[in-house]
Amino acid sequence: MRHDRHAAIGVFDSGVGGLTVMKALLERLPLESTVYLGDTARVPYGTKSGEVVTRYSLANARALMEYDLKLLVVACNTASAVAIPALREALPIPVIGVITPGAQQAAATTKSGRVAVIGTPGTIASGAYQRALLAERRELEVRTQACPMFVPLAEEGWTEGDVPRLVAERYLTGELLEGVDTLVLGCTHYPLLRQTIAAVVGPGVTLVDSAHATVERVVEALQERDLRQLERRTVERHFLVTDTPARFVEVGARFLGRPLSGARQVDLKL
Repeated sequence: MRHDRHAAIGVFDSGVGGLTVMKALLERLPLESTVYLGDTARVPYGTKSGEVVTRYSLANARALMEYDLKLLVVACNTASAVAIPALREALPIPVIGVITPGAQQAAATTKSGRVAVIGTPGTIASGAYQRALLAERRELEVRTQACPMFVPLAEEGWTEGDVPRLVAERYLTGELLEGVDTLVLGCTHYPLLRQTIAAVVGPGVTLVDSAHATVERVVEALQERDLRQLERRTVERHFLVTDTPARFVEVGARFLGRPLSGARQVDLKL
């Protein structure tokens, strides 16, 4: 398998949430061909064990490697938290997760030294963001909160109004934000609720969306290896799912910020 500038960037997530990373990728690198896989038959990953998530992640990677890839983005916080070492050992291409880039941006952003992270129960329980933040700045005080209800709200399109605001107020109160000036959106669904979350936490708290930080790391990795596509050629966009595509296509358009022309169902070999 060749790894040249014309090869594609692979992206996977447990479902539609990783399309927020894909959206940032398409905006920043419009000349790159991409292949996205949503493991919709096994979503969510956030409530599963690290061993199971790693097994699913390797299966996703194997399916994507059937395409001509030059780099893989793990656009899932839970998979990034537990499966990156196994993926890097198994694959001959660079593998970039969403946690380290987000943590680096948050560590560089905070002035108070107090950072809060919100995410799925699996991501928060893994301690991955806490470790990544402290690896950047050992003196940071890191607080965390699992916000599982944000995921179904985002998928249903309930991103503004009384219901999401009340849920956000329930999660983002008390000691969590005392003295905090930086809040990491540690789930790829959460950017859809950005306006509601920002209104609840107030203007004194900067929100960090790891999608954009991750894409900047992708740009760096491509440039370091002279793999960035600089010529305007035919750009391919493939979307793969492990369950029936209809729901993914409908909901995914909200996450991607543009219509999805379709998706192909694939069967993963676990």
